[in-house]
Amino acid sequence: MDSPKTHIIIVTYNAMKWAEKCFSSLRKSSVPVKTIVVDNGSTDGTQDYIQRNFPEIDFIQSPENLGFGKANNLGIEKAYKEGADFFYLMNQDAWIFEDSIQKMIDVYENYPNKGEIGIISPMHLDGSEQKLDLHFENYLGKYAKNNRLISDLYTENSKPYYEIDFVNAAHWFLPKQSIEEIGGFNPYFFYGAEDYDYIHRAKFHHKKVFIATQAKVVHDAFQGFLKPNHIDKEEARQESLRMQRETRYLNPNIVFDVKREKKEFYSNIIKLAIKGNHAESKFYKEMFSFFKPKFETFEKLRKQVKNERHAFLNLEKS
Repeated sequence: MDSPKTHIIIVTYNAMKWAEKCFSSLRKSSVPVKTIVVDNGSTDGTQDYIQRNFPEIDFIQSPENLGFGKANNLGIEKAYKEGADFFYLMNQDAWIFEDSIQKMIDVYENYPNKGEIGIISPMHLDGSEQKLDLHFENYLGKYAKNNRLISDLYTENSKPYYEIDFVNAAHWFLPKQSIEEIGGFNPYFFYGAEDYDYIHRAKFHHKKVFIATQAKVVHDAFQGFLKPNHIDKEEARQESLRMQRETRYLNPNIVFDVKREKKEFYSNIIKLAIKGNHAESKFYKEMFSFFKPKFETFEKLRKQVKNERHAFLNLEKS
């Protein structure tokens, strides 16, 4: 019997800072992998560097910046048509260790009900390789009351895997069945919140998200919650509120009623104005103007997510 095929999919955009560590690490994997890179229009020489130094990589040059989700979808489609059994979605600012992929395959192979597995995530270290990535650690802490993972790690009594509600898409290991049932990333999201949306859809399909405690990887991301180029805290708060609404509106697990949403906006706008909070009332007016023309799009996308097999992907072999 042939061993399962693992395809790694990486979307690049000006990745030179990490390219050597990222792609060199894949060569050292104890599990043979095939790598597909989808470049979103880098301007720092990423394309030439990859093709010159890593000729084994299947390189796709997008003519435009498709965003994180749509670019990943291109890679997923190609990997599927090439017969991939496992799909490993990995950020450009990341790298793996020799046994990282094998440890996640072990979790998959040893889990009794494989049809429940939606996503397996390894443990994310930061760029120093000495501490957990700050965002990853935040997710572990947020959901620790349900799985007691942190206590088990502290007492050196951890299990091979734990269920968790959410983990970001810097390192996602997905079996073929997840791709076939959940589909690809929602193209509505250019960048940001596409992983929340995908996990909502995984849960709609009765899939679970797991942390593989023995699998370690690196995510060399900015270790903070407010990016240096996004120093306006109020602007960041408003952006977050808009994104939260987008993911809620597209979440197939909850009811989306346009009339109710419009009523809520009107109510908030009026109440905040009466209370004298005119800045916040103005923000809700602006947010309503932003969302009002999108409500029909949300309804169409929700139907697509609920009714189509492998939504947002073309998996037909030519």
